[in-house]
Amino acid sequence: LAGLLPQNDIWKTEKTYRIWGQVVLDPGKSTVLGLTQPFCTAETSHKEPKRKAAFGSVGRRIPYRILHVINQDGESLGNMHRAEALKLMDQHNLKLVLLHENAEPPVYRLMTGQQIHEEQLKRAEKKKANPKPGMYKELSFSSAIAKNDLETKTKQITQWIEKKYHVKVTIRQAKDSNTDMFTLFDQILEIVSEKATYVSKPKVTREGVSTCILRHMSDKELKAYQKMEKQKTGTVKDENEDLKSNELHP
Repeated sequence: LAGLLPQNDIWKTEKTYRIWGQVVLDPGKSTVLGLTQPFCTAETSHKEPKRKAAFGSVGRRIPYRILHVINQDGESLGNMHRAEALKLMDQHNLKLVLLHENAEPPVYRLMTGQQIHEEQLKRAEKKKANPKPGMYKELSFSSAIAKNDLETKTKQITQWIEKKYHVKVTIRQAKDSNTDMFTLFDQILEIVSEKATYVSKPKVTREGVSTCILRHMSDKELKAYQKMEKQKTGTVKDENEDLKSNELHP
């Protein structure tokens, strides 16, 4: 409609519009000619930021002409036209997955459905392992710490772990202490072993100072730990029964 109006009958300065000699301050609410939207606006529309696509098959939707393709075994097949990549996908009944969009050319991999599923699980586990902003706690003490104080600090670590915090533990080697720093780390992990695992194992960061980072175990890790402990218990039980049997029947 705006194109049908005489040029001298429509003008705007900032957010003031003149339509057929009538001044409209808020064209968004104007009812001139039954319109509820302005002919034009001084404000530009803001598009929503492009969301990163989830890891998975891209189907046949490939916007790039040339791709760098990796096969299902992780070997590079070099650069090729997308038509050739799609042909390979169809021939081997595989799926194309975008790995690196910002590379030149973009990198795609041919994968089986099972490979995609396993990679999605790995990425989910990795995401759980990375703490959110503010989900980080720190605790430090010397190797000369008293037994009851160590128990108190371990309880604090346990509470943080239960709340899904990552906990950085720093131990300083005291000059008058014979207690090894790594022995203290082992004692702490033994107490929280049913809940926590290492993000980074104990290591010396500088002379006389060692650190480690603990995090809450994922459901998958917890099940694996419980299964391992059950197997250990079963093995010990069998060994004890064999020992008793040997004593009764030498």
